[in-house]
Amino acid sequence: MEDSSSKQMPENLDDPPNSRLFVVTSRSVTEDELRESFSKFGEVQGVWLVKDKQTKEPKGVSYVKFAKSSQACIAMEEMHGKVLQEGTKPIKVFIAQSRGSARHRDVEDEELTRIFIMIPKTFTEEDLKNTFREYGDIEYCILIRNKVTGESKGLGYVRYYKPSQAALAIENCDKSYRAILAEPRSKNNSSEDYSAGGFTRSLMMSTRAALTQEQIFALFDLIPGMEYCELHRDSYGMSKGHALIRYNNLGSAIYAKEKLNGFEYPPGNRIQVTFYEDGESPAGRMASQFVTAQILSSVWNGASSSMIKPTGYSSVSQMSRVQTDVTLPPLKKLAPSDSKAKERLFVVFNPSPLPLDVLEDVFCRFGSLIEVHLVPGRKVGYMKYADKQCADEAMAVLHGRIVNGVKMKVMLADPPREESHKRARTY
Repeated sequence: MEDSSSKQMPENLDDPPNSRLFVVTSRSVTEDELRESFSKFGEVQGVWLVKDKQTKEPKGVSYVKFAKSSQACIAMEEMHGKVLQEGTKPIKVFIAQSRGSARHRDVEDEELTRIFIMIPKTFTEEDLKNTFREYGDIEYCILIRNKVTGESKGLGYVRYYKPSQAALAIENCDKSYRAILAEPRSKNNSSEDYSAGGFTRSLMMSTRAALTQEQIFALFDLIPGMEYCELHRDSYGMSKGHALIRYNNLGSAIYAKEKLNGFEYPPGNRIQVTFYEDGESPAGRMASQFVTAQILSSVWNGASSSMIKPTGYSSVSQMSRVQTDVTLPPLKKLAPSDSKAKERLFVVFNPSPLPLDVLEDVFCRFGSLIEVHLVPGRKVGYMKYADKQCADEAMAVLHGRIVNGVKMKVMLADPPREESHKRARTY
């Protein structure tokens, strides 16, 4: 049985939505300590300590209600993992689910970063991004288009990296946009959502060069999440110069399209990568692809019969194994393995960890890297540096960046005794 001190809580705890925090603390933390710690992020309307109904002792969990959802989100981002009392474990902070929710868990970060808006039909994706970038860093923008005409429906999505950025956009953008948090994507609606926005998880690749199935697979497999790759062949088993690639998530498909469309592979041959609508089974998709390939082949005007097999390439290995959205310094040697670690970086990966050799390639460029360690079964890792300045530079350059389709959150690591209490975040 539970009791609580709720005398200061407002009448409607879910107004505005996502303005209430669920906080896991030591049982010794008091209401005044919570109020003092969280009030610097905005107007705290109430603090609610959950207590045992019989003993009246705190249970180590509480709620903090803010006047604005952006204040609650900023408080969550800043306070999660902080220590309120010396000698106690770091606290855990989440956005609390609404009191009328049927779910048995609190709100996940990913559900708080995507907003749905009404926009002029003349808006381009660049217009959308320019309008909403003032509220924070944008991961991607999507215009919802008519599947037949390709014209904008006057609706769109904006995905931010942090919940607080999405909340600020909803609170402060022009009311004509009618911005709200988008409904969480599910397996039932994700396909419709993606294709309506002009994006799918599938890509069509066209090439003049005689690439093999293995080469195409290796090229697109550089982006994490590839689940299907098929080179189209004619009745004689010859390549038609087209391949269908599908990823298990939209982000990887968008990243692959942006990075590989127009890429020269092999040198002198620019491949063409476009989004491909794939609402059928693999067999049905290949049948549709055959028709598309026949149309596209006229663009090449018989190029397949006059192709000259390029020389000097045998695999994708000659392509840089690191594809990123930031300019990196040149490679540097690792520090001796017996060097004393002066600084450690804690890295969170989304959607999945990068290979050790790729991480070593990226993080060694700032100098004094001793080793890379990935935590088994988790999407996190540690980078040990022999020089603090090198670690600080790596963190400044790589935090929030995307490498091979994987977004990284790079932070200073806590002392080893506190690592187990940290929860990986998606922002």
